[in-house]
Amino acid sequence: MEKLNVIIILIDGGRLDRIMNSNYFQSLKSKFSFFSNLITYSPHTIAAMHAIFSGCYGTRTGTNSYWSTYQFKKNKFKTLTEYLNDLDYYTCADLHSEIVIPKQGFDKFVTYDEDKDDIMSRHSDLIENFSKKDKNFFLYLHYSKIHTGIRDSVLKVYTNFSEEYFKNKKLNDQRYDKLFNESEIYLKNILDKIYSMNLHQNSLILIMSDHGISVGEKMGEIAYGAFCYDYTLRTFAFINWPKIKPTEIHQQVRSVDFMPTILDTLGIRTESEFERLDGESLVPLIIGKKMKEKIAYSETGNPFNQGKPPKEPNTMSVRTSKWKLIHNKHNNTKELYDLENDPSETLNLIGTNLDIEDVLWKELVSLSD
Repeated sequence: MEKLNVIIILIDGGRLDRIMNSNYFQSLKSKFSFFSNLITYSPHTIAAMHAIFSGCYGTRTGTNSYWSTYQFKKNKFKTLTEYLNDLDYYTCADLHSEIVIPKQGFDKFVTYDEDKDDIMSRHSDLIENFSKKDKNFFLYLHYSKIHTGIRDSVLKVYTNFSEEYFKNKKLNDQRYDKLFNESEIYLKNILDKIYSMNLHQNSLILIMSDHGISVGEKMGEIAYGAFCYDYTLRTFAFINWPKIKPTEIHQQVRSVDFMPTILDTLGIRTESEFERLDGESLVPLIIGKKMKEKIAYSETGNPFNQGKPPKEPNTMSVRTSKWKLIHNKHNNTKELYDLENDPSETLNLIGTNLDIEDVLWKELVSLSD
């Protein structure tokens, strides 16, 4: 087993299109393998992050909505943190909320004040302190300033149906871009610290987003969590595996694949007394081999005009690299999109390709049970 430290840096609300147009993020491809077609399980943080840490969809773990953190079936699903803790890793998380990720397995679990604390300095100090440890460690760092900024400037000001918001696409872009640019500064500082401590030489480093954020693409969603469209579901990941040549991976992968990928990288086998994983290791893709593409399942709870999301998901989707089927369970309607020719998902093709619909519908029913 290769004993590497594990560092996960989560850019909460990072949009893929901004990553693709960012000189700094694109420069990381010289050091990191880059996944440009990562589909998150859920377009909101709690369900998305529990899926990442468990390698399983919330339909099975119990954490499938904003309200279900404490419904996570911890006796049936073993988390990444628990696997590492069992191998004597020192495990630590620093984030903005106690309910965002599963807490079990952490030696140290601390939260910061999004409005008052200097996240960049906190995380930089943590990295320096951890570089001096005489044992392997797992460090989870959650950057939430994009989330905080959207909360204060959008979610507290508008509703999902505010015409004022949707009429000002330029302002929405500018608002988001300012927050995104700050995330670039944060990440550069953190990675500079990691490299100055030479931690990149003996650490598996994963940089990713939990979901994207709307800038007014579709009426009915001012931020995230209402729909299953690609501007919130399609995200990204960068992974540094020492001694492995970086590569860019265009194939569709799923957020549930990264927990088994980390375990595989470290030579850790899953334990049979726990439930099977939904995700699969992406190590073959990272080392240049082929893998069969897997259908990605996502779901969320559209709040409509209720103010708060429902307790159970009411919008689900399945996606391949070419097609997406969405089921709006709340009114029993469906949407079908040809993603190759209509990446913005503007033309609903439901009823025009019954063979594709049938295949995807069977997958959706199976994965949503």
